Amino acid sequence: MRILLDTHIAVWAVLNAPKLPDKARQMILDEENEIFYSTASVWEITIKHMLHPDKIRMSGNILEKGCEDNGYIVLPILNDHVSYLETLHRPQNAPKHNDPFDRIMVAQAKAEKLMFLTHDSLIPYYKEPFIIPV
Repeated sequence: MRILLDTHIAVWAVLNAPKLPDKARQMILDEENEIFYSTASVWEITIKHMLHPDKIRMSGNILEKGCEDNGYIVLPILNDHVSYLETLHRPQNAPKHNDPFDRIMVAQAKAEKLMFLTHDSLIPYYKEPFIIPV
C-alpha cells in the first residue's frame, strides 16, 4: 500500500511519540507499504514553528530530515495536485474545515492514488475512500 502521512502523523512517527495510534504505527512500520510525506507538511511545520517556537519545537528542516532518515518518500506539490482541490467535496452539514495544508494533502493523495493516514477528525468528512482515520 502507498500511504501519504498527514502532518501530525508524520511528526509523531518521526518522534516515535506515544500519541501515534497503534494502527498508524503498524501501517508505517509494515515493510510492504511505501510511506510518503508531503512538502505541505514541511511548509506547515515551518510556519507553525516560526510563529510559536515555544509550542512547536520541531522545525520543518527537522521534520524533513526525520522523514528522510526513516525512508519516507517526499511528495512535492504539483499543479496537478492543486487541480484536484476542485474535486474534493464535503457535505454542507459537515463542520467547517479551513486548513489549506490538509486540503492540499488530501488532493495530493487523490491525484497520486495514495491512501491518506490521518488522526484529524475533520478529514473523514471528505467522504473519500482513500482516507484512513486512526
